[in-house]
Amino acid sequence: MEPLEKKVKDLWAQIEETSKKLGILELRNELHEIDKKMLVPDFWHNAKEASELSKRRAFLVTKTQPWADLRESLSDTTELLVYYEGDEGNKSIYEDLLKQYQRDKQTFDQLKKELRFNGPYDDHDVILSIYAGAGGTDAQDWAQMLLRMYSRWAENHKLAVKTVDQSSGETAGIKSVTLEITSGSFLYGKLAGEHGVHRLVRKSPFNSAGSRETSFAKVDVLPMIDRPEEVLIDDKDLKIDTFRAGGHGGQSVNTTDSAVRVTHIPTGVSVAIQNERSQLQNKETALTILRSRLAQLQVEQHVDALSEIKGPSQANEFGSQIRNYILDDRILKDLRTGYENHDPQKILDGDLDPLIDAWLENR
Repeated sequence: MEPLEKKVKDLWAQIEETSKKLGILELRNELHEIDKKMLVPDFWHNAKEASELSKRRAFLVTKTQPWADLRESLSDTTELLVYYEGDEGNKSIYEDLLKQYQRDKQTFDQLKKELRFNGPYDDHDVILSIYAGAGGTDAQDWAQMLLRMYSRWAENHKLAVKTVDQSSGETAGIKSVTLEITSGSFLYGKLAGEHGVHRLVRKSPFNSAGSRETSFAKVDVLPMIDRPEEVLIDDKDLKIDTFRAGGHGGQSVNTTDSAVRVTHIPTGVSVAIQNERSQLQNKETALTILRSRLAQLQVEQHVDALSEIKGPSQANEFGSQIRNYILDDRILKDLRTGYENHDPQKILDGDLDPLIDAWLENR
């Protein structure tokens, strides 16, 4: 049997190699620099910059602390091994060290999965939008079901979810919704595989015959680009329109032109936001989503500059589904990875991790 001392030494070597590939040391250095800035007395005088740095710091802690904890645990094991390995009188302590090594190895195997996230925006938060497609009320209800599915998944992983914009259906469900999903690790890398058209087949609860209906909803997953320097847009390429936000009437109706539509003229990509009462807030949100959409197009089209981007392809609209949810037959199938599940309701209740793992292994 291989001695524990050698196992620990080998694990150290693997940790060093993987940490180097992931740039953990550079991230720790960046964290230290931010900590130094936060100690300056006038740090909070510029509230926007301070907020951005605080958010960046939270991400860096989430990314690097598990590696620091693993190193500390393995260091303790290494130190104690000097005294206890081979000492029959301390067999129980040695067995405890062996168990601790096994736990450290399991932790490393989990952290090593971060190597799967090698896309330029995989470590970013996510802007996720859902649009009801063909299928009328059934499709709008299907969009609502998908909203519940992603919200449940986020809740299960203790993520923050903010509704940026939402349009309700006439009878039931929603026509569209846009969410910000934040406070997690590699969220875009994990959710990028959800981008596409989702097809539902079920007995409709909205017709008296209870006939089998097919509904479509499109899910857009974008990396959240909330730092303008990541995607620089020339002001002359932007068209900004303001209009009166819609409402349900009564005292809550918005009587000012607070809604904002921002259009990127070269590509025709347009984003309209009316969720906030402040025109400035809606403009900032629209610009964040626009930058995010352009960044995604840049990656999809394998180009180096925004000037090379073509407008979004309409061929990717409803009809080219990535996944089928057939409720009566109790089957879910992802058409890209081949993953199948015979309990689609469990997936719809937020258990997306098997689908995410299948996507990451096949992308």
